[in-house]
Amino acid sequence: MNTRLESFKNIYFLGIGGIGMSALARYFHLMGFIVKGYDKTPSPLTDTLINEGIEIHFEDLDCNVKDLVGGLTDTLVIITPAVPKMMGELVFLQEQGYTMLKRSEVLGLITQNSKGLCVAGTHGKTTTSTMLAHLLMSTDLKCNAFLGGISTNYNTNFLPSDSSEYTVIEADEFDRSFLKLSPFASIITSTDPDHLDIYGDAKTFLEGFQLYADLVEESGLVILKKGLNLTSKAKVWSYAIGEEADFSAKNVRVENGFQWMDVHFFDQVWINVKLGLPGIHNAENALACVAMCHFLGLTESEIRNGLETFSGVKRRFEFHVRKENVVYIDDYAHHPTEIAALVSSVRMLYPSKKITAIFQPHLFSRTNDFMNDFAKELSKVDELLLLPIYPARELPMSGVTSDLLKSKLTLSNSFLVSKEDVLERVKNIQEGVLVTIGAGDIDRLIGPITSIIENN
Repeated sequence: MNTRLESFKNIYFLGIGGIGMSALARYFHLMGFIVKGYDKTPSPLTDTLINEGIEIHFEDLDCNVKDLVGGLTDTLVIITPAVPKMMGELVFLQEQGYTMLKRSEVLGLITQNSKGLCVAGTHGKTTTSTMLAHLLMSTDLKCNAFLGGISTNYNTNFLPSDSSEYTVIEADEFDRSFLKLSPFASIITSTDPDHLDIYGDAKTFLEGFQLYADLVEESGLVILKKGLNLTSKAKVWSYAIGEEADFSAKNVRVENGFQWMDVHFFDQVWINVKLGLPGIHNAENALACVAMCHFLGLTESEIRNGLETFSGVKRRFEFHVRKENVVYIDDYAHHPTEIAALVSSVRMLYPSKKITAIFQPHLFSRTNDFMNDFAKELSKVDELLLLPIYPARELPMSGVTSDLLKSKLTLSNSFLVSKEDVLERVKNIQEGVLVTIGAGDIDRLIGPITSIIENN
């Protein structure tokens, strides 16, 4: 790719309100480019971008977009796959010959000019990349970071540094986007099959991750969760909980509401490492970050401080109500493996409390591909309120419904509900743990649910 970002003056985003796109918009705005964009609907993210001085509109301007975007030679158009191919603005800009790149291609250009620390994996990449960024930002190394969620510590999805040589990036396997990157070093958390609407089958999905691992620089490092069958020309370190690996966490435990672990690697043992987040999966994420930060030369005290002060990512095991009798947690989990980790973490923290889950399936294809696994993991809660499937970018698939998913549950205490029904049912919750789960628009219910629980 011969495109040079510095040759442009204007950056125009189609789909600027997405979590990844908005981070890029913030980056270019900070770098002094003229940044404008379109999105389908207003959101808290677009509100924030507008407040930061970025011009955004919410109607398809069709050919009239020419009055906004600037000249053909000094404007770069960045697009997201979520924008329909026949959208008027997109068609016009294509016909006029504007330079167009996907978000992943732009991130690829950025990683060519810095040392990319990329985090890939079906699960855990948002929390792990945000944790890694926080660890670096807590030290003199610093970093630029493009995150797939809003960091609770910094209340943003983009962290800037004008002095650091490192860029932390969430390497997304969707649409094979991560194959556009140039990683210096990478964590790979998992390769459980997903996005089979893109890859077709599990074998092709795994091949995609091997192609990604092949991109890591020879002088860099690949940090693999133990058991992942990937190779690299770079050095490879493994990590695992409770078993032997290059980096191993042992004696993982919860005491007084906080998670602790002992870290063993090479000839070192770090006793009583305190984590800011609960859950075995977050102990794994932290262990991967310990390995990366050790590779980059951070000290034990720097790493311990970063792990203890990390507050997490919004919509990843995010507490909204935390009272003695009732707790409300929201989580972005949308794959059976993620739901398993979430439920087990809640059980570990609150072994004697009833768990009520509200789940919104995300995508007809994913629900169809993992129907039995969803049913198995969702049956492990005490009560389930099941919303209709959120279609996202898809059209309905015949016969694939929440009703079918409910029929496969072994949990008798489960109910099909609408969003309006959910709020009525929440009014009856006086104690226990309530968890909202899903990657669709279930987040719109967080505010109303929090108000009801607080006022119960």
